[in-house]
Amino acid sequence: MTQDNPHLSRRTALQTVAGAALVSVAGCLNNGDSPSSGNSTPSDEEGIIQQVTVEGTELVIEYTSEEGIDQINLVQPNGELCGQRETAAGSQQVSFEIGTSYKPGEYTVVALSGEETIAESSSLIQPEIGIQDVGLYRNNPEKSWDEVYGNTETDRLKNGEAYVTVENTGSGPEAVIELIFSGDVPNPVEDPRGGGMYETEQVVISPGETTDLFSSSFPFGSESEEGMGCSPDGNSGQFTVTVRTQVGGDQIPKTFDVQYSGSTEMSDCKVSITEA
Repeated sequence: MTQDNPHLSRRTALQTVAGAALVSVAGCLNNGDSPSSGNSTPSDEEGIIQQVTVEGTELVIEYTSEEGIDQINLVQPNGELCGQRETAAGSQQVSFEIGTSYKPGEYTVVALSGEETIAESSSLIQPEIGIQDVGLYRNNPEKSWDEVYGNTETDRLKNGEAYVTVENTGSGPEAVIELIFSGDVPNPVEDPRGGGMYETEQVVISPGETTDLFSSSFPFGSESEEGMGCSPDGNSGQFTVTVRTQVGGDQIPKTFDVQYSGSTEMSDCKVSITEA
């Protein structure tokens, strides 16, 4: 994944900003939050920059200590200097905090000895979020319902709320900031208060990570005026789950088939959900 960047000028690579060594990448990017787990790039041809990895909320650069490297610069996709780190004697690693408001694209790591650029390595940092599954307590009691919703009105919340499983198959971290249920659910809410996730404004998802988002808009609670309810003989329809992301600024939808049967009350309803 590493490659030379033909658009990176020597002047740009050596560019400095007052106090840049103390500034996090998040600040450089005029945004701010977090990358994540274990996506690494090949080294440069000489093997000076040995590995560039996204771990948790940091971009970690490993390099050989035998080449007299004094400084590591990080360059944004637009070619501007993002940050710089002076290397310590005997050190073989520096890191940059980048966050979940960074601009996706190709970042270039530049190793300097004095004012000479001795190695460059480029990495694509870009998230990719997909919805994998959606479910209810009555069908998935093994999920962490009590841990999320606590003991207050737990039974009511368990029966009315839902979880949505999402996966990040990209190379950079992402933050989900909104969860929306629309269509044939008992209580569709197009603009949920607080982003629609229970007691959190965002959920950060590292590269390669799969996690569950828990709703706060009561989508499978009591039937609202626009919602679909339960029937002894069965009501069938479709609903859409949409997640909104911070880094990519995307709205990612997925549609599911649903059937409500066996009761006139949602609390006793059999709910069957399958991919559309």
